[in-house]
Amino acid sequence: MATNKLEGTKVSLTVGAVFDRAVAQAAALPVRLSSVTIPPKPDTANIMSGLDLLAQLEDGSAAAAFFDPQYRGVLDHLGYGNERSRQKARAALAPMDEATIGAFISDLERVLRPSGHLFLWLDKYHLVEGVLPWLAGTQFNKVDMITWDKGRVGMGCRSRRKSEHLLVLQKTPTRAKGIWLDHCIPDVWREVVGRDHAHTKPVELQRTLIAATTRSGDVVVDPAAGSYSVLKACRQVGGRRFYGADLVGPEIDQAAA
Repeated sequence: MATNKLEGTKVSLTVGAVFDRAVAQAAALPVRLSSVTIPPKPDTANIMSGLDLLAQLEDGSAAAAFFDPQYRGVLDHLGYGNERSRQKARAALAPMDEATIGAFISDLERVLRPSGHLFLWLDKYHLVEGVLPWLAGTQFNKVDMITWDKGRVGMGCRSRRKSEHLLVLQKTPTRAKGIWLDHCIPDVWREVVGRDHAHTKPVELQRTLIAATTRSGDVVVDPAAGSYSVLKACRQVGGRRFYGADLVGPEIDQAAA
C-alpha cells in the first residue's frame, strides 16, 4: 500500500487497486466505465438518471428496450382539480420536456443492436399529436402498435381513458423473420394492474414481448423504470440481463423482487 504525506498526515492510496478490481468485475458487462458515475448493476434497481445509465451502456449491446417517458401532455390538458391520488402522484413526478425525451430515444437507438426493438409507451393524446419529432434523426422504423386495455376506466374531457398504447419501433434493418419469435400476440391486450405506482405497466404483456424479441443472455433496457415492471418481466422470462434506472428510492427494488 503506497502512502503520501499531506500536511503531515499519511493518506492511503488504494484508488488504483480499487479501480483495477472494478475493471475486472465489469469486464463481462456491457457497460462503459466512467470516472464520475458508478457503473450500473444488472438485474436491480439503479438509483440514477436514465440518461447517465444509457451513457454507460455500450453501442449495440441491447436486444430490446422499453421507454415510458414522463410527458405532461394529458395532465396539462386535464386540470380538473378533482384528480384522485394516483393522478396527483403522477403529476408530482418531474416531467420530461421534448428535448429530454428526444435525448433518451437517441441514446436508446445507439444502445440497441441492429434490428433491436424499442417499445415506446404512449397515451391517446400523444398518439394523436404525433411522436415524429422524438424520432427525428434516428434509425427507428414504426413496425407495429399494441393497445393495452387496462380493464378500468380513467379520466377524460370527453371519452374516458381506458387504454394506453405501445408503439413498436425497430432499428434498421427492419425485419420480422428470425427476430420476432411469437406471432400469436394480439394487438389489443387486456391486463389489469395494481395501483402501487403512478406509472404501473402490465408485466405479463412486457414479459411476452421480451420473450418474443430476445434470447437467453440478451440485455433489456429501461432507462425510466418507474415501478420496475420490466425488471419483474425479465425475472419471469429468465436468462435476460436487465439494465434500468429511475430517480426513486431503493424500496422500488423490493417491490420488483
